[in-house]
Amino acid sequence: MKKTIFIALCLVAPLLLMAQAKKPTLMVVPSDAWCNVNGYVQTIDNQGSKQVIPDYQQALQNDIDLKLAIAKINDLMAEREFKCKDLEAQLKRINQSTAEAALVTSKNGNDMAETPVDRLLRVAKADIILELTWDIKEQGPKRTLTYILEGKDAYTGMSIGGANGTSSPSFSADISVLLEEAVVANIDNFTYRLQSYFDDLFANGREVILELRVFQDNEAGIDLETEFGGLELSEIVDEWLAENTVEGRFSKEGSSEYYVNYEQVRIPLFNTKGTAIDTESFARQLRSYLKTNFNIQSKVMNRGLGKCILVLGEK
Repeated sequence: MKKTIFIALCLVAPLLLMAQAKKPTLMVVPSDAWCNVNGYVQTIDNQGSKQVIPDYQQALQNDIDLKLAIAKINDLMAEREFKCKDLEAQLKRINQSTAEAALVTSKNGNDMAETPVDRLLRVAKADIILELTWDIKEQGPKRTLTYILEGKDAYTGMSIGGANGTSSPSFSADISVLLEEAVVANIDNFTYRLQSYFDDLFANGREVILELRVFQDNEAGIDLETEFGGLELSEIVDEWLAENTVEGRFSKEGSSEYYVNYEQVRIPLFNTKGTAIDTESFARQLRSYLKTNFNIQSKVMNRGLGKCILVLGEK
């Protein structure tokens, strides 16, 4: 009897763990290619460099098919218990926040360069972005829809995997019907890849970039070679990262007394309380550590969702 119960528990336990496994948060957006073909782009001046980026707001305001397509993908993902953050709702949230729209500068005039797309990703804090492209072909009275759905890590922009397909010719004019028919054939395999990628992040940490800079002529009179207790400041940061990254994983890409760049910084997805950690909150932990233990003032500057700059010396 005991043996039977033990075997039953062994069989049920993995299923319980799978049911309790955290799922990634997704957000569906039109791909850059779709926005470009349909004229929904804008050119911005990013610190003197002209950059063409998708204009999601104009696309949603002027293309009802886009809204239908996003709603359909959101529904299909929800049926598979994947939470999708709504693109339009996130854009409205940003527009309603004057703080998000304000130009942020340090006391020394250092500006905070962040594109509208960067700001959207940072506010939405989705784990994975689903970029959707589709095209409709007319065949007499019938229509076919071909789509590409590509999953990308919202923090690094790295491609996770994609799905594509074509619907059967149909008299239906409803894009959501055509899209569902085209997508449903391989969506389960696609969501499996998304979940596997997220599970790997959960086990091995999320990869982000952290850069340290020093305000010139700062009030504290410090740089990264200033010593505290026999250790240079850069060495102190190295030790903190070794203790607070997943398995001490990070790489150091160039440094001087005024800067140090950390790449492939593996931060945990959640803290001990189960609260999600992003690059900004991780950088703020370091800022708090330096302020508490060495009385060093610093300023956290966002560069999108997967990168932060911590500027030392003052706020």
